[in-house]
Amino acid sequence: MFVLLALLTAPADTGLVTPDSGAVVPALAPMVAPAPSLAPSYDNLGSWHVSTEPLVPLAPVPAWVEEDTVSRRRRAVEHSSGYYTRREIHEIASYATIPLFAAEYYVGQRLYTGHENLRGAHSALAAGIAGLFAVNTVTGLWNLLEDKEPRGRTRRWIHGLAMLAADAGFVATAATAPESEHGEHEGNRSLHRGLAITSGSVALGSYLLMLLWKD
Repeated sequence: MFVLLALLTAPADTGLVTPDSGAVVPALAPMVAPAPSLAPSYDNLGSWHVSTEPLVPLAPVPAWVEEDTVSRRRRAVEHSSGYYTRREIHEIASYATIPLFAAEYYVGQRLYTGHENLRGAHSALAAGIAGLFAVNTVTGLWNLLEDKEPRGRTRRWIHGLAMLAADAGFVATAATAPESEHGEHEGNRSLHRGLAITSGSVALGSYLLMLLWKD
């Protein structure tokens, strides 16, 4: 009985070293915290966020790409063969506009100052201008009514309307032309000259418009 009580009351061996015993206490292993996991789990699921905003391209599409795509998709405009023939005639006849105007202005000025010997040349140049405008009016107006090309349509209509106004001015110029017989002049020479210069200026401006205004 006394032996059993002595065993129960004896201190338990904990393996620890006391200063009095002189025994070496074994060092405890260092505690290393586990690395956090980035994988979704029940603990960190709340930190994950799904964006509902639309995706934005890294760089904008260059403007020239859009213009090139539009130009390639533009539907081709077709005209009749007569349209291109009339346009060629119109362009060739237009080359005579400036030379005829310059010559008629010079002869008209000389005739206005009394050089009656130039009356025949003045009439011939006037007939040439009338023929030029007859050809260009028919071909130009015909093509203008048949025109299907949207590009440059405003420019062509301005040119056409200005040339029709010049046509009306030249008709009025011819109607007011003074006649000379035995050195006497009938009609208003100043009005005739003013109408001729005004009509020619309108026609010349419309002609230069087609040369300088490009689409």
